[in-house]
Amino acid sequence: QVQLVESGGGLVQAGDSLRLSCAAAGRTVSRHAMDWYRQAPGKEREFVATISGSGGTTQYADSVKGRFTISRDNTKNMLYLSMNSLKPEDTAIYYCNAHIVPCIECKRLDYWGQGTQVTVSS
Repeated sequence: QVQLVESGGGLVQAGDSLRLSCAAAGRTVSRHAMDWYRQAPGKEREFVATISGSGGTTQYADSVKGRFTISRDNTKNMLYLSMNSLKPEDTAIYYCNAHIVPCIECKRLDYWGQGTQVTVSS
């Protein structure tokens, strides 16, 4: 089992920056791909960014490309999301996800954190 705890959210103004953190506990997540998702009020949860286990591959939603950077430190079992040039539409609860397919015929295992609120005022 993997427990994920997000932190770093808060209330900021448009144009400001924030850095979210996600601490993993229970087992090492160096083999897990990890993602950030977000959910705004009244909307479905949406993908924000993903990073491979090694950290060598990243992908972003078009809405955050060029403004957000996902990174990880496997020595500390940590995942990060650096958010720059924040916009009011970035307001949401941000969730950390770790996932792995442990064997060829295995189902994907997903682990989620409880989320951290980011509010961007105009």
